Amino acid sequence: MNINLPNFNVKNLVKEAGSTLSRVVQLTEEKLGTTERTEYDNEFQNLAERADITKTWTEKIVRDTETVLIPNPQNRIEDFIFEKIEKTKPQRLSNLEHLALGMIEAGGDFGQDLPYGQALIKVGQAEQKLGQCERDFIASSGICFTQPLRKFLEGEMKTITKERGILETKRLDLDACKNRVKKARSMLGQQAAERDLRVAQAEFDRQSEITKVLLEGISTSQASHLRHLHAFVETQVRYYKHCMDAMNNLQRDLAKLRPAKPRLRINSEDVDGPPNTVMLSNIHATLNSNETHEVNEFRDNDDLNNFHTVDINKHNNVSTNEHQQNTNGTSQNQNNTTNPFATTQILEQYDIEFDTSAITSV
Repeated sequence: MNINLPNFNVKNLVKEAGSTLSRVVQLTEEKLGTTERTEYDNEFQNLAERADITKTWTEKIVRDTETVLIPNPQNRIEDFIFEKIEKTKPQRLSNLEHLALGMIEAGGDFGQDLPYGQALIKVGQAEQKLGQCERDFIASSGICFTQPLRKFLEGEMKTITKERGILETKRLDLDACKNRVKKARSMLGQQAAERDLRVAQAEFDRQSEITKVLLEGISTSQASHLRHLHAFVETQVRYYKHCMDAMNNLQRDLAKLRPAKPRLRINSEDVDGPPNTVMLSNIHATLNSNETHEVNEFRDNDDLNNFHTVDINKHNNVSTNEHQQNTNGTSQNQNNTTNPFATTQILEQYDIEFDTSAITSV
């Protein structure tokens, strides 16, 4: 049976193995401080440091932005896997959309004709709009910000890292050749070492120029990143504006669903609906004191602009004066007696109907 083996170039294989061994020896001696190394110029070092800083912070910005957009780490890992295998990401409901569905279903079960059921459905529909706004925001942010930055890391930055690695290899080869030249004793060996040194120096210089050009391109990349950042901010502005619009519309809809029942404020306490017997008794008791009491009446948010403050004692004094004119010869104590039905007149003036049978005089 014939077996076709690949044709190996043994000479190149041995040469590569020898180069690798010399690099290891050179690197080890540099770590031990027993040999010299070729240093890069200051401009190149500044460019390299700037590239390292750019890579580190860009990775962090992308990672933190994705954490804000997709807080669930399991979902982020799942999306990353689907991107790598080039499959469509699964459509999953957000927390807002889960809340919306629950409210809408609950409102239907409680009764669409009842106030609470109607309100739940309205709020659920608003939460659905918020969920859709959030979904659009995540998609737009990925397109305009995180994806371009990730493309930079996986493309340009990887190329820079690769070329810098090749340059470091060329630098090790160059320094190894310099050491061989120093150690060469015979004229023949010295000539060969010097020839290898010239070749290594030329390769190092060429790779250094290539890497430097790539490092200088970081400035152009950051200018592009600035445009992506502006786009991300504009996307956020639109997202929060749509959310605010949805909540303002919800607030107006809920205000329309609120029942038009009068609300009475007595002594800085809110009471819903017509006053009961106990409340009227308390009103009558407080009217007998010399303190000034206020009754405030308002309906919903629209009536707050027309909020009225009524001094009950003022009405009581008017009622008492009228009573004095109609009944001559009454005593001074009767004149100072508070008329309990003044409260009834005030409440009737503001179209509040209730049972007045519980009001009695003292």
